[in-house]
Amino acid sequence: MKKIVILGAGESGTGAALLAKAKGLAVFVSDAGKIASHYKEELCDHNIAFEEGGHSWEKVRTADEIVKSPGIPDSRSLIQAIKEAGIPIIGEVELAARYAKAFLIAITGTNGKTTTTHLTYHLLKAVELNVGMAGNMGQSFARQVIKDKFDYYVLELSSFQLEGMRNFKANIAALLNITPDHLDRYGYQFANYIHAKFSILQNMTANDHFIYFQEDPNIQDYLKATSIVPIKHPISFISSPSKGAYEQNGRLYFALAKKPFSIPVDATPLVGKHNWLNTMVAIAIASLVDIDQASITTSLKTFQGLPHRLAWVATIRGIDFYNDAKATNVEAASVALSSFDQSIIWIAGGQDKGNDYTSLQPIVKAKVKAIICLGKDNTSLRKAFEGVVPAIYETQHVEEVIKLALSYGKSGDVVLLSPACASFDLFNNFEERGECFAQAVYQAKKFWCI
Repeated sequence: MKKIVILGAGESGTGAALLAKAKGLAVFVSDAGKIASHYKEELCDHNIAFEEGGHSWEKVRTADEIVKSPGIPDSRSLIQAIKEAGIPIIGEVELAARYAKAFLIAITGTNGKTTTTHLTYHLLKAVELNVGMAGNMGQSFARQVIKDKFDYYVLELSSFQLEGMRNFKANIAALLNITPDHLDRYGYQFANYIHAKFSILQNMTANDHFIYFQEDPNIQDYLKATSIVPIKHPISFISSPSKGAYEQNGRLYFALAKKPFSIPVDATPLVGKHNWLNTMVAIAIASLVDIDQASITTSLKTFQGLPHRLAWVATIRGIDFYNDAKATNVEAASVALSSFDQSIIWIAGGQDKGNDYTSLQPIVKAKVKAIICLGKDNTSLRKAFEGVVPAIYETQHVEEVIKLALSYGKSGDVVLLSPACASFDLFNNFEERGECFAQAVYQAKKFWCI
């Protein structure tokens, strides 16, 4: 019996373990930390052996194959030892894809992939296609494949997940953009990150489809140097590609299906030019699976944006507070800062990922009146923006952030949480950071309304 060892027992690892067990494989789960109680209960209920608080090499080395959590970098000594031992390493999505019989739609990009994935799923679900959604959010792909009940899957895939692909093949792949992110994971070599993103195209055939943002310079450079097998569908704001989608004079045009069509920009549910790109990609995917214009237009009206993505929280003393906690890299923060004409008090900081803030300096100088650094080590932020903005503050407490913003801000200003950094120095994830910020704003609003 083939033995699978799962490294990491979060949702991805536990889902992989349950799927492997369901397919008759011998399974052992190993986690360096403490396994959450509800995952531990699932493993026990299914008679899956596990360990926590460390990895036992004697147990790991007996595997025929390793399924590695996407959060574990290849630089770990354990992973290096596994490679030296010649044991194959894959990811949870790769394992799930082996057993999935559905049509696979894979979406990646540095920014916007979650919104695009949800909108794509919404468009397919609204016309009653039998579709599931998985990947870098919610219930794992592997867990859903156990029942194998969907005809389509819309998968949001991070670069970490794409690293673990071997035989995975998408029927439709979408690449929104590539900007420097997670460089600490990739040896501070941007080319390694780009390569991970483009691995979404592996194993695709000439009958498959690749949707991409034509104006992204990093995507363009890669495509010029590499032969791409699937049918290419560019998305553009400056040209009119014959097999793609584009924006022109306030309308979005689509020429992917047998019958081209267009819709007005103001018929789309999301604000900002970056969201026009997300919307065009989602609609392009929908048209490739033969959803007609009328159905798409109707479904767009019922889609609601996701939390922590340029979400308005409240107005206090004429100052608008926005939660963009999902913006954990420089490019995402740049998009957020560009979305406002008002003076901005920018809340940034967290766990730096090797960020280069140079590209932000012009827009920060033009729009930002103060920066409030929320993080344990704000050295890089201070160094990048001292002399660029009139004031820089530092704190490790969200409540203090709101006090500082209200003391410095004036009616008509915007207070924007768009961190440009990971959240893990002070919070468990970006959602917790966003929720803490929103709750602190709500509490402050109560005080000012008394």
